[in-house]
Amino acid sequence: MVARVGYPVLMRPSYVLGGRAMEIVYDDEGLARAMAELAGFGSLGKEGGLSAERPVLVDRFLEDAIEVDVDAIRDATGDVVIGGVMEHVEEAGVHSGDSACVLPPPHLSAETIGVIEDHTRSIANELDVRGLINVQYAVKANQVFVIEANPRASRTVPFVAKATGVPLATVAARGMAGATLAELRTEGLLVAPVVGDHVAVKEAVLPFGRFPEADAVLGPEMRSTGEVMGIDLTVGLAFVKSQLAAGNRLPTSGTVFLSLADRDKSAGVEAASRFIELGFAIAATSGTAAHLAEQGITVDTVVAKLGELDGIDAVELIASGQVQLVVNSPRGRGPRADGAHIRAAAGAHRVPLLTTVAAGLAAAKGMGDWARHPLAVRTLQEYQRGMSDDQLQLDL
Repeated sequence: MVARVGYPVLMRPSYVLGGRAMEIVYDDEGLARAMAELAGFGSLGKEGGLSAERPVLVDRFLEDAIEVDVDAIRDATGDVVIGGVMEHVEEAGVHSGDSACVLPPPHLSAETIGVIEDHTRSIANELDVRGLINVQYAVKANQVFVIEANPRASRTVPFVAKATGVPLATVAARGMAGATLAELRTEGLLVAPVVGDHVAVKEAVLPFGRFPEADAVLGPEMRSTGEVMGIDLTVGLAFVKSQLAAGNRLPTSGTVFLSLADRDKSAGVEAASRFIELGFAIAATSGTAAHLAEQGITVDTVVAKLGELDGIDAVELIASGQVQLVVNSPRGRGPRADGAHIRAAAGAHRVPLLTTVAAGLAAAKGMGDWARHPLAVRTLQEYQRGMSDDQLQLDL
């Protein structure tokens, strides 16, 4: 199901169609198309159809919001320990299982984190949880919205445990068996989280390399098949490591191809600027190129729309080997959209692909850190023990 997160005034109407064929639509045309399919006149075939037994849930969601995951443990006395507050790289609207997330959160204020932790404790107490609970939030304009609460272990528990040095699964199991958190602190099992200068990034492993016919766009349906973790002294370096671990090696030179939805073009300006500072050339579709040019960004190659006779199109450019990274944020799904062909071409020719402008910006920042500081390896135990100031110092 799709959880309701509130009804604020939005800049653009946005709807989520939940359940089978779940997708995000942004306008009346997209809504009409999706409803026609669900009614049995599109891709679902004649066995589709709407009725009281086959309802459609339509929810408005928060655009341009930061999504946050929290893992916590509560015992029978009502004592709650917050395991970790994680900030997603992708904006709300991408399934949490497919999003990269950062611990500690780099863009949340101490006040916002405090509100989130208070909400988590209140929810855990109201549900009388014994053991682990995961709560997901969306934060927009410093307002905190609850998306959903799951009184169980989440996929982020191992990540948080490794990043903080706190054995959350063991603590939760003992708590479910009757031990109190106070007893576990006295025993030495429940320790304080490591406070250091390191940052950890969890990234999803996606299966598109093995299924080239599948559209690689991310949305509210979970598509990942695993997770990896990157850890280093900056968000950028940790993000780069997470991409390498997930099999998405970021380039160090060449051309970055940008094809962005209208809602992402402003954020794309910053990403393009950072790529140019790193020495990359920029290629873009006509709409993206025009917006970048208006902001003073030099676009080296403007590609034609698919099917146009004049100029090279995006698929041909990618197939020629002239593109080393593709950033394509789709406006929606659909086999006729140019974006679907762009993403398919990137997969077919093994070009690294990022399908949100937030991930593109994170990659640009990470590649900048990587250019200044070669990646180094330290054991997880070194991070969990905490390192000396000399070891942690970076000349950033």
